[in-house]
Amino acid sequence: MSADVATPARTAAVPLVVGEDIVVRFRKRTVVDVARIEIARGCTYGLLGASGAGKSTLLRALGLLERPTSGRVLIDGVEATRRDLTIRRGIAAVFQKPYLLRGTVADNVAYGLRLRGVSGTERAARVSEALERVGLAGWQRQSALTLSGGEAQRVALARALVLKPRLLLLDEPLSYMDPLLKRGLTAEFASILASENVTAIYVTHDQDEAAVVADRIGVMREGRIVAEGDPDEVLGLPEDEWVAAFVGMEPPLRGGVRATSDGLATIDVTGVTFYATTTLPIGTGVLLAVRPEDVTIYEAGVELPLGSARNRLDAVVAEMRPGGGTVQVVLDHRGTRIAAAVSRASAKELDLKVGARVVAVFKATAVRVRASA
Repeated sequence: MSADVATPARTAAVPLVVGEDIVVRFRKRTVVDVARIEIARGCTYGLLGASGAGKSTLLRALGLLERPTSGRVLIDGVEATRRDLTIRRGIAAVFQKPYLLRGTVADNVAYGLRLRGVSGTERAARVSEALERVGLAGWQRQSALTLSGGEAQRVALARALVLKPRLLLLDEPLSYMDPLLKRGLTAEFASILASENVTAIYVTHDQDEAAVVADRIGVMREGRIVAEGDPDEVLGLPEDEWVAAFVGMEPPLRGGVRATSDGLATIDVTGVTFYATTTLPIGTGVLLAVRPEDVTIYEAGVELPLGSARNRLDAVVAEMRPGGGTVQVVLDHRGTRIAAAVSRASAKELDLKVGARVVAVFKATAVRVRASA
């Protein structure tokens, strides 16, 4: 082979991790069945799905922690197994619980380096650097037993990052934390992963967490990946009705571009007009959707404030689905349904109930659009 011809292992275009025909069965039950999955270099790939969807099992198979029943995993274009110790040393993991050892923070972060025979001087320097990355600079002598949940999970992340892994596995790392702490750590984890430029597989059942952390998302259902792509695309305009329900949306609407002007399109959906920002030409058939949090509800008949919201639909409340601190309100406008997310206080103030008449308002930029097949 000529010296100027790149091998697959050296070609940047080759994904770091590829899973082909990955099947995992437990007691004759298939829990994972994925024909192909690719994890690009430097990408954080979010595996999103409900409990029992097979996310953690797929992560463990791709991370060489478990052997799949059938199929193969390629690292750098080369088939890899659990027996490949050199490759496995380039993989680190952070799990739902930190599982810290007794001793100091430094002892925990340095654990993997010690097993690899790294000298004491280099260990100390790398531990200090890793702790600084996760916002715990100077915590080396702190007892691991005195840490809060968030602090312990950051130590666990430092323990993984200190190994300078080629692949980082994160399995529900924030799932057991309270909502306030989780929101803060989600943003921190996203920033750290982006700055490290590490290739990561991130398992979560929380779509908001996936949207913040992941560069690419695969939604799993009953062991299969049923949707995959950019987070905004997957979460903002899901084609599959089950995926739409899972991410809290109504099924996508089908329509056609009727007119365009300066990047603004008029779209007809069975006689209902939507305005969206898109460059798709007139006559294009489209799928469109609006995220519930982008829709504002007003009482019917009130004078609406002036603003840039092009879309204003008279609607009837068809369903109300309470959840946490918000209520998802399904709105019907002449058979066309969208959803809006409102706070419980707003729902009470507006006296929202099934059958109530309201006005739904949302911007053209909030309407997700893509050409339909």
